Amino acid sequence: MIAHEHRARRRESFAIRHWLFVFRGISGSEDVRNHALALLLAATALLLLAGCRADMQNQPYQRPLQESEFYADKRSARPLVEGTVARGHERADTYFYTGKVGKEDGTEMPFPVTAEVLQRGQQRFNIYCSPCHGELGNGNGMIVQRGLKHPPSYHNERLRKAPIGYFFDVMTNGFGAMLDYSQQVKPEDRWAIAAYIRALQLSQNATRDDVPSGQSIADAPPKGVVIEAPYDTQGATGQGAAQGVKP
Repeated sequence: MIAHEHRARRRESFAIRHWLFVFRGISGSEDVRNHALALLLAATALLLLAGCRADMQNQPYQRPLQESEFYADKRSARPLVEGTVARGHERADTYFYTGKVGKEDGTEMPFPVTAEVLQRGQQRFNIYCSPCHGELGNGNGMIVQRGLKHPPSYHNERLRKAPIGYFFDVMTNGFGAMLDYSQQVKPEDRWAIAAYIRALQLSQNATRDDVPSGQSIADAPPKGVVIEAPYDTQGATGQGAAQGVKP
């Protein structure tokens, strides 16, 4: 950096001496001398500008939440301009993002429930929900077996009658000891989980009378939906014990 600035100054000094020599040697009218002087000043300015640079590591920036003297409230982190909406965050479909109609929990899915939706819901449920609620939704997840408070079973009367929007709302805003999962799980996945919870409830409480007339009871899950074999999280029985895996 120092060597570069030194070379730039030498070039500037040489150019100035050169143009002064030329200027002194010019004879003739005042216009010629003025023209030469203008060229001298222009060349000097160009050399000075060439010697100025702003390296990336020296660019101005503001540290997060650092005090700023520019704004009256001293905050460098600025709120969104009132009335503006970030690209992709309009959220015009209120029901899709809240699961509510007015103040009431919604009773419908905002999009069709397909095998792919249930498969996605199962995957997300097993990742985010099963540690507490268990893979069957009975509230006997692995960390519950380690001493955490027992959550309610999805198969009790209250939750079996709860609207599907209720589950979406709980995932979005939390409830009781359960924190919200709005940051970890995007809205479409929260709806997929809610649909899978409803499928779990039906799987544990359905009867033959629930099957519509003219339809047979399926002897296998829909294509794409995987039913995992139950396992003992304590490793006392089943596959874990058979392979000698310690809890």
